[in-house]
Amino acid sequence: MEFKMTENGFETEVEYGTLEISGNAEYGYRPFQLLVSSIAVCSGGVLRKVLERMRMQYDDISVQAKINRVEKEANRVSDIHLHFMIKGKELSEEKVEKALNVTRKNCSMVQSVKDSINITESFEIHA
Repeated sequence: MEFKMTENGFETEVEYGTLEISGNAEYGYRPFQLLVSSIAVCSGGVLRKVLERMRMQYDDISVQAKINRVEKEANRVSDIHLHFMIKGKELSEEKVEKALNVTRKNCSMVQSVKDSINITESFEIHA
């Protein structure tokens, strides 16, 4: 990837178009938003595949991310809690817990930051 400086940040060309990144939300995605989005969406995508491989039927998955940042340390992201809301019938809490354990081990973004950002998960099942 190549990032080119703009008046208010940087941009890069990706398959779907131009990704604009800026410390100012008026001009693009903020870097921490991209970091958190990468972790949340990677986890959600892997969970989706794991549930399918386990032959667990679901109708929808959404992910809420709660972030803690340490202001005294360059406002770094210290903790991300991912809360998965899974909609489906006949979903077993025990099996979903197992699926999340597999997800954690197989999400490349979680594995990339596991030694620097504390990532935790929870879930709820909706029929």
